[in-house]
Amino acid sequence: MRDSDGGQTLTLSRQAVARREIQDNLPPNRLDGFSDAVLAIAITILVLELRLPAHGDNHLFRAILHEWPSYLAYAASFVTIGVVWLQHARVARSLRTADANLYRLNLLVLLFASFLPFPTKIVVEEFVGNWHPHPTAVVFYALTLLAIDLSMLAFLTYAARHQLATDAAEEERAEATLRHQPSYAYYAGATIIGYFAPIAGIAICLAIALVTLLTSRPLHHLVRRAGRAEG
Repeated sequence: MRDSDGGQTLTLSRQAVARREIQDNLPPNRLDGFSDAVLAIAITILVLELRLPAHGDNHLFRAILHEWPSYLAYAASFVTIGVVWLQHARVARSLRTADANLYRLNLLVLLFASFLPFPTKIVVEEFVGNWHPHPTAVVFYALTLLAIDLSMLAFLTYAARHQLATDAAEEERAEATLRHQPSYAYYAGATIIGYFAPIAGIAICLAIALVTLLTSRPLHHLVRRAGRAEG
């Protein structure tokens, strides 16, 4: 009799947990749509941070060319947000559900991505009319990129380990690409280099973003694979 009561209690407990999990789950389309809007705004306002120094009418073209380090920072920021959008969209659209913790991690990604125009503005202002900006500006900029990269990695890892994605075919090359491209380590290196050589630090940040953009594969397949492995 006691075994029967114990089994019934265990069943009821599992049902309660299941109901609670269902209640905690949130629609992934809301996560995807909101993120698209925030990233679109962040990537658009980047161009508003570009500036030109004072110049004579006869030297406009020269002044434009002279500010190429600012364009470097703009390009690095633009490509970085673009990479975040591509990776986020691929993962979010493969989700069958999303819980509150994934939403929180998503907000963390958006927090740093929407913050990026500010350090970009600082770098641009430091470069205007000056090819030897204060290294703190570049270090601050590179640390922001590092924060974006780490938050995106946390978002992806959580989605994989908690089996939030739909089933799909395994893709070994996607896993190998992610494993052998620790971009967070590269951003840490760019931060150190940027302190001693600011322009080189910005150039490295742009190179990291470009390599990630050109070589990354559909990471949602990796998420799906991890979900199947946990199951």
